[in-house]
Amino acid sequence: MEFHDVVRRRRMVREFTEEPVSDESVRRIMDNAVRCPSAGYSQGQAFLVLQGEDAKRFVTEFGSWTVESVRTAQVIVIPFAVKDAYLERYSRPDKIDSGLDVEENWPVPYWYIDTGMAVLLTLQTAVDEGLGAVYFGIGADQWDDLRAAYGVPETHEPVGAIAIGHTAEADADKSWMKRRRLDRSETVHFGHW
Repeated sequence: MEFHDVVRRRRMVREFTEEPVSDESVRRIMDNAVRCPSAGYSQGQAFLVLQGEDAKRFVTEFGSWTVESVRTAQVIVIPFAVKDAYLERYSRPDKIDSGLDVEENWPVPYWYIDTGMAVLLTLQTAVDEGLGAVYFGIGADQWDDLRAAYGVPETHEPVGAIAIGHTAEADADKSWMKRRRLDRSETVHFGHW
């Protein structure tokens, strides 16, 4: 599929069939996710990929987040931001002069931004694989339980989750079909607002 088509076809899919997602598709999705930009090449992202019984367990224990139709997704990917990887990277001799070895000196928390880019690569690659996907949040009150349930280090902060599977949605009557996407002229400003 051409990149332009991937971008134009990407949308949040909330209904999935129970058809399994191939291991090859999961591997390609994750291979692309780890290619996200990373400030200073800190590589402060990690991913928990849940399939089969592990995905069902997640839905059962942490599934209060979404509608019933998403629960049939065959793959759940939980991306984690690892702030300490950034602070450690910027404490190295080639970066220490930036002052970014201290969290308060960062203009914005790039560990979240870079992990968000990994999420987008995951969503786009799912489209390229002929699959549907939806990103959703995980409540902060569930993070400790999630870490404990899956052995995730405390330094890893979940930035949501992505359900992936074969789409069961028909396009008709979906809210995204009824709402107009803003025209570029309404959101992109060249040279001056």
